[in-house]
Amino acid sequence: MDEIKDSTLGEEIERLHSEHRRYAQRLEELLQKPYLTEDEQLEEIRLKKLKLHAKDLIYALEHRIAAVA
Repeated sequence: MDEIKDSTLGEEIERLHSEHRRYAQRLEELLQKPYLTEDEQLEEIRLKKLKLHAKDLIYALEHRIAAVA
């Protein structure tokens, strides 16, 4: 049973890492532009929040695994 939980948590952590990378990549694309439109500025703010949220979730899940182990 614990192996299933660890596997599921591991898959969730991988998914979150993937999302985090995708957000970081898009942010990098935006930062390469000399000027951002208003929509792009809003997207930048949203992506930063999403990236931070994903990082927080990764941290929480990794510590949950460490606490169980």
